This record gives sequence, structure tokens and C-alpha cells, in this order.
Amino acid sequence: MNEFSRLYRLDTLSAEPKPVSIEADAAEREALAKRFALEAIERLAAEASLARSDAGAVARGRLQAEVVQSCIATGEPVPAILDEPFTVEFRPEPGGAKDEMELSEAELDVIFYADGSIDLGEAAAQTLALSLDPFPRSPAAEQALREAGVKSEEDVKAASPFAALAGFKDKLGR
Repeated sequence: MNEFSRLYRLDTLSAEPKPVSIEADAAEREALAKRFALEAIERLAAEASLARSDAGAVARGRLQAEVVQSCIATGEPVPAILDEPFTVEFRPEPGGAKDEMELSEAELDVIFYADGSIDLGEAAAQTLALSLDPFPRSPAAEQALREAGVKSEEDVKAASPFAALAGFKDKLGR
């Protein structure tokens, strides 16, 4: 069972969108924070409309969350507010669990289901994970990185052989 499970049976859905609201409680947010290596999830909620489709079901909605990540350079807390629209297609699990399946880029927001139920909570959790900043930085991050010997993008560009060639080109007047 997932940390934030909100199951909806397919036989209760129709082609007419059904509005639903879900919100994670404190224990669910704590478990998800561990799963995604976050310091905390202060809030996680989603508003969506669920509808049956030819392939299974579709959820369209908006995820809202307040999270605290760790700065990649200092480890300091970095709070973030997320407000992300999402569309997820739920499809039946293919053949056996060991079957390998390739999805095209247009199919990346597909979640497989089994036993006639879709899990909107897990869809919200996965949307949250994809919405997180992969490199959160606190205001002190740049200084900490510089002290650790990590060059900034500007330093790397200035030291590149191409920068020297560009300077030479300028001297030639071209």
C-alpha cells in the first residue's frame, strides 16, 4: 500500500468527469517526505476531475504543496510552494508484472492500475516528486560552493578555450 493512497473504483466512474479533492494527513506527509528525501511536507492536496476513458481513466487537476528540501550545498532548509497542473492517464497493468514496456514521450504521465481501482493519491505523490527542484539552493549556497572550489558557470565560461578564441576574434575586428 502506498503512503498516500486514495483509491477510486473504475466501476464508479463514468465518461462524465467527477470532481474530487484529496489531502494528505500528517502521517502520510511524513512518510512521503521520507520516500522523497525531503525535510518536510507541510501540505499536499489535489483537486481533480476523474473520468472513464477507453484505456481506463483520466485525472485532470492541480496539485498544491508546501515542502522543505535540503540545500545541495549547505544542507540548510529550502522551503518551496508548488502549484502544478497535471493530467494522468490510468491504464490496466500490462500482462505480467515482469513484462517490459516502452512508453513514448507523450505517454509519460501513465500510471498502471490493477484490481479495478485507480490510486489518485499515488498519482499526486508522483506529480509532487516530478515537480521538486532537483538542485535546491539556499541563499548561502553560492558562497559554500565557491569555498568548496566549485566554479560558477561564469567562471567556467571565462576559462574556456572558446572564450579565448572569442577574444582573439574581437581583436581581429570580425
